[in-house]
Amino acid sequence: MKTIGLIGGLSWQSTQTYYHIINSEVNKKLGNNHSAKILMYSFDFEEIEFLQNQSAWEKLNLLMADAGKKLENAGADCLLICSNTMHDCADYIEKQVNIPLLHIADAVGHVLNQQNIKNAGLLGTKFLMQSEMYSKRLEDRFKIMIEIPVTIHREIINDIIYLELVKGIMRDESREKILSIIGDLMNKGIEAIILGCTEIPLLIKQKNCRIPVIDTTDIHARSAVAFAFNT
Repeated sequence: MKTIGLIGGLSWQSTQTYYHIINSEVNKKLGNNHSAKILMYSFDFEEIEFLQNQSAWEKLNLLMADAGKKLENAGADCLLICSNTMHDCADYIEKQVNIPLLHIADAVGHVLNQQNIKNAGLLGTKFLMQSEMYSKRLEDRFKIMIEIPVTIHREIINDIIYLELVKGIMRDESREKILSIIGDLMNKGIEAIILGCTEIPLLIKQKNCRIPVIDTTDIHARSAVAFAFNT
């Protein structure tokens, strides 16, 4: 079993979900009291959020790459960024380390291809939805067309993420707002909805939607287990 390196604290709410899923899946495979071999670097998310809002992505690149190198030096065999948004730093990190970075969009793209989904809606932070990093990778590598919410809806989702979900606050009112936004995207013909923020699955589940819900946290965590066992 390989050692998984997690770049977490982005936020800790989603990082604990990664930790739970990875260990649960390893235990299912090996039984008894087995658990995953994990190394973790956990950021103070307040500092990360401040730099995001300052559009200080060069500084964020340096911080994220430094975390990746520390995990590599400590013995990690691969890296996972426990955040969709912070994959904006993925290309820079990959250039600074000598171990694989398991990209969350690739894990998502494989699942969408398996389900023969050709177009999907993307929800996440405003940084993610306004960036081409994620959508372009899915379009170029997996031939999946991406639809994002209109500007006012992007702001609503972003506020729910940063003011509620990263603090562990789940409100029915916020769930209904997001479901309404998903409904708007469904009217534009999407076949599935990508929960492109690792906190949104805390609020939105498959039972809430009439189209496939793509839980990026779950998919990404499971891809790490597959890597750990060469499957």
